[in-house]
Amino acid sequence: MTVDHSRAPVLQALEDYHREGRLSFTPPGHKQARGADPAVREVLGDSVFLGDVLATGGLDDRLTRGRVLHQAQELMADAVHAEHTFFSTCGSSLSVKAAMLSVAGPHEKLLIGRDAHKSVGAGLILSGIEPVWVEPRWDAERRLSHPPSAAEFEHAFEAHPDARGALVTSPTPYGSTAALEAIAQVCHRRSLPLIVDEAWGAHLPFHPDLPSWAMDAGADVCVTSIHKMGSGLEQGSVFHLRGDLVTPAVLGMRADLLGTTSPSVLIYAGLDGWRRQMALRGKELMGSALGLAAEVRAAIEEIDGMHVNDRDDFCGPGLADDFDPLPCVIDIADLGITGYQAADWLRGHRSIVAHLVDHRRIGTQITHADDRETAGELLSALRELGRAASGMPPGPRVEVPQPEELRMEQAMLPRNTFFGPVEEVPAQDAAERISAEMITPYPPGIPAVMPGERLNEPVLRYLSTGLAAGMYLPDASSPGLETVLVVDERAG
Repeated sequence: MTVDHSRAPVLQALEDYHREGRLSFTPPGHKQARGADPAVREVLGDSVFLGDVLATGGLDDRLTRGRVLHQAQELMADAVHAEHTFFSTCGSSLSVKAAMLSVAGPHEKLLIGRDAHKSVGAGLILSGIEPVWVEPRWDAERRLSHPPSAAEFEHAFEAHPDARGALVTSPTPYGSTAALEAIAQVCHRRSLPLIVDEAWGAHLPFHPDLPSWAMDAGADVCVTSIHKMGSGLEQGSVFHLRGDLVTPAVLGMRADLLGTTSPSVLIYAGLDGWRRQMALRGKELMGSALGLAAEVRAAIEEIDGMHVNDRDDFCGPGLADDFDPLPCVIDIADLGITGYQAADWLRGHRSIVAHLVDHRRIGTQITHADDRETAGELLSALRELGRAASGMPPGPRVEVPQPEELRMEQAMLPRNTFFGPVEEVPAQDAAERISAEMITPYPPGIPAVMPGERLNEPVLRYLSTGLAAGMYLPDASSPGLETVLVVDERAG
């Protein structure tokens, strides 16, 4: 059956809504911008309010007889070779939780790469799932982790045959990817599902020179953030399903449990429009982005003190299996400053906003929206940063642990510690205590500490030195990390 990808059901329904001059006596209360504050309208523009209508009883009728959302999801599934697709207006943070809850329940085991996003940690807290952490592959030279190997998942299943499935993050925010086909085979030999958190991979299905994407590699459930590398609005996420190891009804019920009852039609429209754009022109657009990224990467290599991590850095024995060049992660260790200093300088002096930032790197992602003008601005700013770095004070040293120091014992279930009796102790006294909170350097948002882990000195020192150097810890109970929440052992 031929599918017409020139259609955009959500956008077309919005157009019909306005053409027919519908007058709603329903939320939202701004009533198509008429009641919005004039100062807000001046900043946002009326288009935002005009697109903000009820999904049910507005965009579609009260019984959804127009099947507007259903049609848009069917088109998305076809575009990316999935059997079923669900839209989410709550970001992939919700989508990955729904996926986890569709595979495992309270006190059941789920194999999870320990480089998972904090949203996975939140899913563990909410669900009561017992995590079986699978070790990422650690690059000791660059102090960087890559997704776990298929062999690590095999070993984890052998040690925990009662696990209900597996979850792996690929690509990472740094652009390295896992051997998804091999990991899926490990799961499927046991008739168990594989969830892939592919939040950073919305673009992967649309060009052959990009790494294979989860549905084509045999994953059962895949979560994708359209707003990260695509053209969707913030919070626009989709999760896709293939095979019969997870049923659409179960996945839909879990999403309904967690999702909002007031979804944003603006976000739905962004998802629908992105699918149409990529289905019709994806190969062309992604090809241009890859060509521009290659030029940018080559130019950055010419800047003294900067190196763009490439395939030779990230891929090889014991490292990643494949590599996405679009994140353009720049190692600036030779400049003698931290990534935090570099990001602050770029924003303050050149109005350039970097994304990923850590103790020695900044991420400057290239997408299909960039062109030679934006790339030129970036390169000009980076060249100026290279010249200015010598006049900056040396970057504060961040004490990054060795791999064996990073991994702490999961002494209790995350849910039990998070909701159980806790006490606040000085950070310097927290080693050997069981953490009752999640502490996450952001971005990229991978928790250094999970609830239920037994804290150690190296990780606490990493966080304290990182904080002093400019690391952002948005979820720490003590913003300055003077104290840490731990299990109150006196409560039994």
